[in-house]
Amino acid sequence: MKKTIISILTFFLCLPIFCVICFGAGDDTVRVGLYYSGSSSNDALLSANLENYQNTGSGYYFGYYDGNRQFVKLGETAATQLSMSKDVNLYIKDDGSYTTEAISGAQAIGCFHLQLNQVYTSYADAAENAAKMKPRYGLAFPAYERGKFYVRIGSFLSRSEAETLLKKEGLAASISSGSSYTVTVTKTKTNEILFEYDDAGATYLAIEPRPTGSEKPQTWFKGYRYYGGFEYDRSADLSSGKINVINVVDMEDYLKGVITFEMSPSWPAEALKAQAVCARTYALNQHKHDSRNFDVCSTTNCQVYRGTASSAGASDAAVDATAGLEIYYNGKIIEASYYSSNGGASENSENVWYTALPYMRGKLDPYESLIKIPNYAYEKTYAAAEVSQILQKKGHSIGMVDSISAEYTATGNMYAMTFTDITGKTVSVRKENCKLLFSLPSMRFTVSGSDHTTGSDSRPNPSFGNIFVNGLGSKFNSVKSLCTISGNGLITKLDRDQVYVMTADGVELLSTPVSQGEHGSIPDNNHNNNAQSKGSSFTFRGTGNGHNVGMSQYGAYAMAQQGLSFRDILNFYYTDITIE
Repeated sequence: MKKTIISILTFFLCLPIFCVICFGAGDDTVRVGLYYSGSSSNDALLSANLENYQNTGSGYYFGYYDGNRQFVKLGETAATQLSMSKDVNLYIKDDGSYTTEAISGAQAIGCFHLQLNQVYTSYADAAENAAKMKPRYGLAFPAYERGKFYVRIGSFLSRSEAETLLKKEGLAASISSGSSYTVTVTKTKTNEILFEYDDAGATYLAIEPRPTGSEKPQTWFKGYRYYGGFEYDRSADLSSGKINVINVVDMEDYLKGVITFEMSPSWPAEALKAQAVCARTYALNQHKHDSRNFDVCSTTNCQVYRGTASSAGASDAAVDATAGLEIYYNGKIIEASYYSSNGGASENSENVWYTALPYMRGKLDPYESLIKIPNYAYEKTYAAAEVSQILQKKGHSIGMVDSISAEYTATGNMYAMTFTDITGKTVSVRKENCKLLFSLPSMRFTVSGSDHTTGSDSRPNPSFGNIFVNGLGSKFNSVKSLCTISGNGLITKLDRDQVYVMTADGVELLSTPVSQGEHGSIPDNNHNNNAQSKGSSFTFRGTGNGHNVGMSQYGAYAMAQQGLSFRDILNFYYTDITIE
C-alpha cells in the first residue's frame, strides 16, 4: 500500500512536465547482467531484440530507472518486436540480425539524422510532431537527450547526405550522429526508427512490456522468457561502446528462474527452501559487479539464470514459502556461499579464500554419506614432469618436482602444498589455489607419490574398541552391533563404518572411514600433516565437488530426507545465524 501511494503522488507531481509514471521497484528488485562487456560467454551486444510473449504483453513503455530502481515512463509503442542498437550505420541480414558490414541490397539504418532545434515538453509532443513530418520526410521520430525531447528526421549513412537534405529544406535543425551513449530503437527486421535515447550516462534506456491483462507480462530475449524490464547501458566505461543488457526483475521472480539451475525441482521441499533462502541472500549481498551497474550476472560466476525457462511448480512453491527470508549474522546479511558437495567436511572461509567470516566455520558433515552422490569420488594422476610444467605455467620458478608435502585443516581438507624439486628448491601453494592448480573438484583430497610417503605430526584418529554406552562400562568394538533411535521412535540398525555422533561440542566422527563406500574409493583424510610424497608421479584422490565453504547442496538434500527443515539445514551449514 505504501508503494502505491508513493507512485500515485509521483504521477500527479510529474504529470504537468513529462507524464511520468513510476512503477514499484526498489529493494524488491534485482539487477541481473544478461550480456555485458568483459563476460567470457555473454559479451556486450551490437544489438538486442525483444518480443512480447503470447498474450501477456502488447507493446512496450520507454523510460529509465531512477536511483531507487523505479521505472520512469517517458513514452510507449504498440510495436511487439523491438531492437535496441548502437547508433552506428547498420545493415539488416536475412535472419533479421544486424551487422556493421555493408550488405548490398540490404536495408540500412543510418546513424546521421537532422535534429530540429525545437525542444518539446514530453515524448508525446515530440512523437505527435514527428508523425506530422513522416509524410514528407519518410522517417521522423522522437528522441530524448539529456532530459530534453527532440524530433529527428531521416536515417543517413553519411554526414554529407544529411547536409544535402538540410540545405534543400532550409530547416531550423542540426546534424545529429549520436554519442557513445546513444541507443537506437527500431522495429525488429526493419529500418524504421521509433526512438533514440541518450542521457550521457546519467541514466540509461529502459524498456518494460505493456501488460494486456491480469497475468504478469513476459518478454522473449535470446530464446528465453523474462519477467520485469530491461535496461540498455551503453558507454565507454560500462560496455566498451556496445550495449549491456540488464534484466531488472522482482527478486522472487528472479529466484524462480535460478533455483532449478542449482537444484532439481524433484528434490525434497525443505532442501529447495534452503536453496531459495541461500540464493536470495547471495543476490542481496553481491558486489563483484558494482562497477558494471548490476547486482549479479546470469552465469556460473554468480548464479545461473535464464528467466522463466526452468521454473517449476515445486521450486516456485519453495520460493513462495520462504518469500523475503534472508540469512543474517549479528544483524547483517551474510555472504551465503554454497556448492554441490564437500566430500565429508565443510571448511572455514579463510582456509579456502582470505577473509575469516565467523558464520563460515568448517565442520564434519555426516549427512552426505547417507545418500548416493554422482561422481562423488575422484582420482587424478600426474607425472612429476607434468606437475613441474603446471607450476611453471602458473609463473612458479621450479625444476623437476621430486616431492610434495601437504598440510591439512582441522577438518581434513587440503590447506597447503609444498613442492620440492631435485635441487631442493621449493614452491608453496595455499588455500583454493591447491584445488585450482590441478583442476580438482573439491578441497577434500590427499596426495600420494608413486614411491613412498614419509612424515610426522600424525593426528589422532578415532578408533574402534572404545565405544562406551550410557556410562555402564560396556565397550563395543564395532558400531554395526548397535542401533539408533530417532526422535520419533524409529529404530535403525547401524550398517555403516562411518558414523557421527552429537556431543556438547557439536558433531564428531565416531569411527574411522573405510577405503570403500557406496560412493567408491573414499580417502581417509585423518592423515599425517606435512606428509611428504615422493616419486615419478603423484596421485590426487578426493571426494566432493565445490569450494567447501557454506552449504552443501547434496548435504541439504540428505538432511531434508531425514526430516529436517530448511532452518535446520541452514543453521547446520552456517554458524550462529538468524533467518528472518
